[in-house]
Amino acid sequence: MTLPVRHRSGSLLERSFPGFGWGEPIATEFEELFERMNRLLQGAAAAPAALAWSPAADMRETDYAYVIEAELPGIKRDDIDIEMSERDLHITGEFKEREREGVLRRSTRRTGRFEYRALLPADVKSEEVSATLHDGVLTVSVPKSQATKPRHIEITES
Repeated sequence: MTLPVRHRSGSLLERSFPGFGWGEPIATEFEELFERMNRLLQGAAAAPAALAWSPAADMRETDYAYVIEAELPGIKRDDIDIEMSERDLHITGEFKEREREGVLRRSTRRTGRFEYRALLPADVKSEEVSATLHDGVLTVSVPKSQATKPRHIEITES
């Protein structure tokens, strides 16, 4: 069933609040505000593609290390860079869009520069950091400076 299309005229405020009785100065201010917000949102949608995206990642703590697992499917080992300074882990890289034949009709995969940062909560051995890439998952192991194994504390009488 089709319905007839009804076109409305007037400003956004006149359509949203008919007969509300706002004076012209207030309505004009709101119109200007709506226009500025519209321009702002359009500018944000057209933001440069050079901004980095962040991959999905998990960080877990064991007795001996912090282990970060970042999902980077389709990204080659040579396109990933890992830097470690004191407690700051920084993973960067680029997922290059592959050449295709034909016209791309729809794409939901991210391409371009990516960046992941983690500030680790304790002193670590930054010179002993190791990383592996297997099945699209980057695993970075950052050893702790001292193993924090739980130990039993005996209570003595005073």
